[in-house]
Amino acid sequence: MTVTTVKWTLTQYHQMIEAGILDECHAELLRGEIVQMSPEGTPHASKRISTQEYLSQLLGNRAQVRPAAPITLPDGSEPEPDLAIVRRVEDNYLAHHPYPENIFWVIEYSNTSLEKDMGIKAEIYANVGIREYWVVNLKENKLIVFRDPIDGKYRSHQEFTQGTIRPLAFPNIEISISRLLR
Repeated sequence: MTVTTVKWTLTQYHQMIEAGILDECHAELLRGEIVQMSPEGTPHASKRISTQEYLSQLLGNRAQVRPAAPITLPDGSEPEPDLAIVRRVEDNYLAHHPYPENIFWVIEYSNTSLEKDMGIKAEIYANVGIREYWVVNLKENKLIVFRDPIDGKYRSHQEFTQGTIRPLAFPNIEISISRLLR
């Protein structure tokens, strides 16, 4: 017997959300599949919030730092990265979540979801052309930076535990890696 999973469209997923079907389930849509998200532990939440405040101060009006909010992707995905650094738009995303062309980079803080964040999420983000993707590995206390997506894969993959980094979209902004990790 072959098992086939049901693929959901973004419209169907949004209808489920509006109908309250997913109210008790913390989930995201990845390539048409509803995937349960891991609960956010205390260190995860604390570091995400600290980084959101830090990046908001550094970037000012150049970008909006969206915490744990959906982004809508054309491959039938609507993930909720821990932070999405996006263009400021006039309607402040009242009509839709940010699309790939609105996204400067995304950040995931990862503990129990490391395999998913380094695997399917990296593939999804690369496939839709998100130029830069950062994973903060909470287990090993390091920053993993993916850049230059081509053919659904990131060509560049670097790991950092100290120093500074300059995001591709804002090469004049220097971000302290230790600040992201503490």
